[in-house]
Amino acid sequence: MKDTGRRRWPRRGWALITGASSGIGLELARVMAADGWSLVVTARNETRLNELASELAEVHGASVEVIPADLSDPRGPSRLVSEVEARRLIVDVLVNNAGLGSYGPLLTSDLATELCSIDVNVRALTELSKWLLPGMVERGRGRILNVASTAAFQPGPGMAVYFATKAYVLHFSEALAHELKGTGVTVTALCPGVTASGFQERAHMENVRMVKGRKLPSSAEVARYGYQAMMRGTTVAIHGLVSRILAFSVRLTPRPLATAISSRIMAEG
Repeated sequence: MKDTGRRRWPRRGWALITGASSGIGLELARVMAADGWSLVVTARNETRLNELASELAEVHGASVEVIPADLSDPRGPSRLVSEVEARRLIVDVLVNNAGLGSYGPLLTSDLATELCSIDVNVRALTELSKWLLPGMVERGRGRILNVASTAAFQPGPGMAVYFATKAYVLHFSEALAHELKGTGVTVTALCPGVTASGFQERAHMENVRMVKGRKLPSSAEVARYGYQAMMRGTTVAIHGLVSRILAFSVRLTPRPLATAISSRIMAEG
């Protein structure tokens, strides 16, 4: 009989993954399904979600619930949670992976696009955490994985809003992790550097110095790293040795200099 890689033991429980239709979110779904989790996958692209659900059921025997949602809509997070509750699913892991960003100076950028980034990267992440956290604490178990970025460690001229939202995700995660000590619930901020995830194309930053001509780590590599960090209960997980060195060196660098350096690597060239 052909080995499909399916699990032969009871599954762990339910995990909700936002932005699961592509990039790091999709790879996290694959990693978690392989490790025994049942999944609620959400994104705007229902077709891709259904394809993913079929794949995970076939390869890993995973139970997958597809709930399309637009988290840039102020009503999106509450509607998503209401549907989860209507299906009587108990979520023990929340993966806030969905994220948006666009390249260009604020002076000429599209306001609606910038506000959409704030809605998804900050508001939806906060709201979903607020909705699902009480149940985790009541049960005495749970994990939250928030996908931040090494962008969280310094200002980012050229992507001012995006960098600022990721700083929020990092600081929010660190504070929440401290608040939840002793509850059985952990919070992890995954901070990858530039990753081959499709984000650069969507943000129109293919010609930016920090991206152009570089061999980037894969989404699958970052997803595996982030999942392992979450399962260990690590609060801040920075992927890659160079990224860790750069992130911590920023703390020793005068802020104007850190901003100038960031501006240089974020320039097109």
